[in-house]
Amino acid sequence: MISLLGKFTSPRRICYPEIMVIQIRQDRDLEQLLEKSKTNPVLIFKHSTQCSISGQAYDEFREFAESAGELICGVVSVIEDRAVSSSIAERLNVRHETPQVIVIKDGRATWHASHWSITIDSLIAALRPYAQPVDPRN
Repeated sequence: MISLLGKFTSPRRICYPEIMVIQIRQDRDLEQLLEKSKTNPVLIFKHSTQCSISGQAYDEFREFAESAGELICGVVSVIEDRAVSSSIAERLNVRHETPQVIVIKDGRATWHASHWSITIDSLIAALRPYAQPVDPRN
């Protein structure tokens, strides 16, 4: 069994106090997440408020984030914050799609998915290399 709980350090929580999700609105927000990825993986979700598929993928992302302990997650609203959304694609060398989720470690994209490929199971699998095994005796 794999647990993401306890693996990640805790940054300041922004936007969603009950989970560790940071709203990415400017390039400096992206820079902070890229810096944090040097010690722990970071998850970015690119969301369109005008797309029903994005709404369903967001539900999967949010449910995952709620159970992911201290994993640092960022959300960018691609319509409202188009400039930073474009910066993410350029900086990480990942073609822009919406919805899209990107795992970042050491300042680079290590995995990404879009549309119907964004599921709780796919997010768990993408982050499994960074997780600590759970000791069943505890």
